[in-house]
Amino acid sequence: MCKMSRNARRQRGVTIIELVIFIVIVGIAAAALMQVVNLSTRNSADPLRRKQAMLIAEAYMEEVQQAQFTVCDPADAHAATATIAAVDANDPAKCATTVENFGQNANSSRPLNNILDYVRPGYVLGDALRAFAVTDSSGKQTDVDVAGNPLGASSIGGVLGNSPLDGITTTLALNTVTGLGGMNSTYTAPNNLQNLTALRITITTTYGPGQSITLEGYRTRFAPEAR
Repeated sequence: MCKMSRNARRQRGVTIIELVIFIVIVGIAAAALMQVVNLSTRNSADPLRRKQAMLIAEAYMEEVQQAQFTVCDPADAHAATATIAAVDANDPAKCATTVENFGQNANSSRPLNNILDYVRPGYVLGDALRAFAVTDSSGKQTDVDVAGNPLGASSIGGVLGNSPLDGITTTLALNTVTGLGGMNSTYTAPNNLQNLTALRITITTTYGPGQSITLEGYRTRFAPEAR
């Protein structure tokens, strides 16, 4: 009887208290592991979105900087010589037909031929605009490339780095440049754009709550106004 009793004690399982403690320990360890996995996943995704935003901002900045910056519309016969924002077909210092102003020309498409075309008529320097977006009938704005394709449209392959571009938005702001040899020192809005000799271009691409990329570039007036 004594021998059987000792064998029975050796074969005894865990108590309910021991089982509960084991479950609690495993649960705490699993929760900690999931937090590590979630943090790793989030941190691995953020650099990809940031890289996407950087590439988009760089592309838009290059597009804007390649646009001309003239007193007259770039297609004007006097665009290369005019320094006065007035029209006189016989005076090369004035525009032959069209003075350049803020706002896109009718029936024009991107890439636009003048930097001032990227903002709206009556634009106030420093304002940030969705200059690369189109607006649908419901009022929703979607950023598009130079061909008019929405950046986040999966039907046209709107991905970059195997990740969709939905939710990434970009704004453009133009501002004066002062303190560089008197540039823009005589500019007053809105009627003497011929004195606006240099612009600071600010592109801001937002890719998440509180997450954005900002690029700044500069554009000086096309000759003969370049200094």
